[in-house]
Amino acid sequence: MAGHAALEVRGLRHQYGSRVALGGVDLAVDPGEIFGLLGPNGGGKTTLFRIAATRLRPTAGTVCVFGDDVTRHSGRVRRRIGVVFQAPALDRRLTVRENVTHYGHLFGLHGASLRESVDRVLARVRLTDRANDLVLTLSGGLARRAEIGRALLTRPALLLLDEPTTGLDPGVREEIWADLRSLVAEGQTTIVLTTHLLDEAAGCDRVAILDAGRIVASGRPDALTASVGGDIITIETTGADGLATRIAEHFGLTPRVVEGAIHIEQPRAHEWISRLVEAFPGEIRSIRFSRPTLQDVFLAHTGRRFE
Repeated sequence: MAGHAALEVRGLRHQYGSRVALGGVDLAVDPGEIFGLLGPNGGGKTTLFRIAATRLRPTAGTVCVFGDDVTRHSGRVRRRIGVVFQAPALDRRLTVRENVTHYGHLFGLHGASLRESVDRVLARVRLTDRANDLVLTLSGGLARRAEIGRALLTRPALLLLDEPTTGLDPGVREEIWADLRSLVAEGQTTIVLTTHLLDEAAGCDRVAILDAGRIVASGRPDALTASVGGDIITIETTGADGLATRIAEHFGLTPRVVEGAIHIEQPRAHEWISRLVEAFPGEIRSIRFSRPTLQDVFLAHTGRRFE
């Protein structure tokens, strides 16, 4: 529907008994973008995913797909989305073609139109030559491509992916990402994915970082890293708290101790390396600087490293 966000979340809350999984989440995904939900295990991203996929009713708040509420209009929503769950969902004893064909039957597809659609998606995910192979003979990467192809059978306006490349080799991950980017570039779908991989989140158009059921930061990955405020100096030492205090007193910097290491956000960090080593000889075991990453964004907002 013109004018609607592909996915709109407002005041979303969910509890499992007394445990709060989502504590009031707001976000909107524009049509034609790749949007990442980044967070550690238990952060709330899978709960949000299940609600958006119409698999779970929220405790409070609303989630809409192109204007349709996922609770009140779940049937309409299901016809507009494709879903790839984290756990494998293919029947390993059937062929790739059989898996995709039976999925089409669930949506009332049949005959020549179904066969043409199956051929289309198998070509889309480059599995035409493996169409008649049993799923149990496929590598993890090929099986994942088959699951994505199955989800694309109905030409979904919104593709939901839960940890789509977890456990795959880096080369296979990049192949799948190339396929996803081309889908969006060709205007075929909008993608929302969950991930705990920082580099994967950095490849999204926009990302929302969830922690303890709340969004702690959201925006374009480059804008989020730019907001950190400079390069990152990391110092390994014994007695980090004491050294951090002396660095603050001596240079007027603002060190932060995280998991036994000192972190300093500072523009032109490379110019500070020799000054710090000369000021505190023998106390610094190692020192390095780097450009900010989403790891540093998470650290800045939560006070701990992303694991």
